[in-house]
Amino acid sequence: MKLKSFFIAPIKGYQYLSKMLPASCRYYPSCSEYAKQQFEFNRPDLAFFQSSKRILKCNKLFEGGIDYPVVRYTKPSMLLLSREIIKITYWIVPKEKKNFYIIKGFQLSNKLVYNTVAKIIILRNIQ
Repeated sequence: MKLKSFFIAPIKGYQYLSKMLPASCRYYPSCSEYAKQQFEFNRPDLAFFQSSKRILKCNKLFEGGIDYPVVRYTKPSMLLLSREIIKITYWIVPKEKKNFYIIKGFQLSNKLVYNTVAKIIILRNIQ
């Protein structure tokens, strides 16, 4: 079991149980989704700190709204292309020099995701 999975498993359990209750988070993405994304992309200590800070802000004293996780990300050295349909889980959008927003991808259909990825790859090659 990876260390990442050790921290993400309780969050997934909480998300499963919280579907039975009305939504109460003041932010988008929800605090549990934010924490899950932090643990997927950050070191455990930094993810725990950021998630705790977000949970403490989720009350009536703060306005709420859209608050995507910000992580440090280094691009892979080589992009491997295949003829298979690529499933996009997260979009990584630049914020600052080495900081990126993590935005969850939504898959409407395999064809739409594949066409979007192909357009992005073509645009990268043109530039």
